[in-house]
Amino acid sequence: MFRKLKMGATALTVGLLAAACGSGGTGGKNGVIEYWLWDSGQQPGYQKCADEFAKENPGLSVHISQYGWDSYWSKLTAGFIADTAPDVFTDHLAKYAQFVDLKVLRPLDDLAPTADLQDGDYQAGLAALWKGQDGKRYGAPKDWDTIAIFYDNAALKAAGVDPATLQDLRWNPQDGGSFEKLVAHLTIDDKGVRGDEPGFDRDHVKVHGLSSEGSGGAGWGQTQWSAFAASAGWQATDKNPWGTRFNLDQPALQDTLSWYYGLVRKGYMASYSEIGGANAIGTDKQIQSGTAAMGLSGSWMISTFTKLTDATGKKLDIGLAPTPIGPSGKRASMFNGLADSVTTLSKQPENAAKWVKFMSGEKCQDIIGESGVVFPARPAATELAVAFNKKDRNLDVTPFTQQVTDKTTFLFPVMTNAADILALMNPRMDAVYIGSAPVSSLTGLNNQLNDLFKVAQ
Repeated sequence: MFRKLKMGATALTVGLLAAACGSGGTGGKNGVIEYWLWDSGQQPGYQKCADEFAKENPGLSVHISQYGWDSYWSKLTAGFIADTAPDVFTDHLAKYAQFVDLKVLRPLDDLAPTADLQDGDYQAGLAALWKGQDGKRYGAPKDWDTIAIFYDNAALKAAGVDPATLQDLRWNPQDGGSFEKLVAHLTIDDKGVRGDEPGFDRDHVKVHGLSSEGSGGAGWGQTQWSAFAASAGWQATDKNPWGTRFNLDQPALQDTLSWYYGLVRKGYMASYSEIGGANAIGTDKQIQSGTAAMGLSGSWMISTFTKLTDATGKKLDIGLAPTPIGPSGKRASMFNGLADSVTTLSKQPENAAKWVKFMSGEKCQDIIGESGVVFPARPAATELAVAFNKKDRNLDVTPFTQQVTDKTTFLFPVMTNAADILALMNPRMDAVYIGSAPVSSLTGLNNQLNDLFKVAQ
């Protein structure tokens, strides 16, 4: 399997390089800049930015295309091969390193409009993530995100739980600490017995205390187990970005995952089949349907959660709490950030760079902040998003922002060979989640991942 994956990646590399060096791609024409993004919630805000950009740049306009997450990346890859890629697209840390290797991204330093981007204009550490191993910048920061706990206030009230107690939860891999006690209490079987009461039937659960978003193999456990593992002192690679040795064999991770997936065996968290297998329904849908009382999710989901309604159409009362404090004595959250990149296939790279510069500038960032959908990359624009949530949604979003203030975040792993890593990790993590493979099997996976870099060298 390892060789087949490497051959597949090589074939893709050849195809993409041929496209990048070929006819030059389509992209936008006659001053129309083609821009792709995947988040439908952000499209209205960026359309406002596009309208402002057109006013400031006579003769230029932006055409925005939005695609769902899965189809977005497959369509983008096909676009690189078939010369139909856009001028600019929203990029992700899990993807961009491989795109750099395949030479389908233009260094922004080499384009006049973006040559003077300054790291200090953005949230600390965000801009540096988009610099490749060659020191070139391949993305202009657009927003950032962290992880927190979303919960249904009605479920907590019915359980006699004061929401204030969620601010100081602790966990450990031995007995789960106060966090697991809460999860157990919020779990209810089909006879109305709670998970911490005698007679609880773990095989017939009506409401799980904690939602599940799958095994986490596709994104380093971002909204699943990453906050727990990191608060136990674990990190994915020897260094980040550009790590070359993996740490999936370390007890800090394997003990964490034994506990985390053990919540499924106890009935406190949904099984693989209950959430729809590989096509897992999200925490928002589980809370909305009443099959989960709370769950970890990202700040990009704030807008979605605040629009949730019950079966009668009544708006749900959603609350937020920070991730629990772990064995390290600190809480933790993955810190991820998106950026906008210019493709090598663009026939108007300077115009594309103007649009990228505008999106990362104050005017567009403020527009996005005022929409309250995400936290923009610029600190002042982030404050606008915080204020919007407080005023318009009556929601305190500090469980997300405090992690940054307190410096309890850790970076999304950035490394080469991302496609091959995903192909190896996802099925193995699924197997551990399902229970068909032991957590100790991650040691073998770790060796496979390390071998990827040995072959590359």
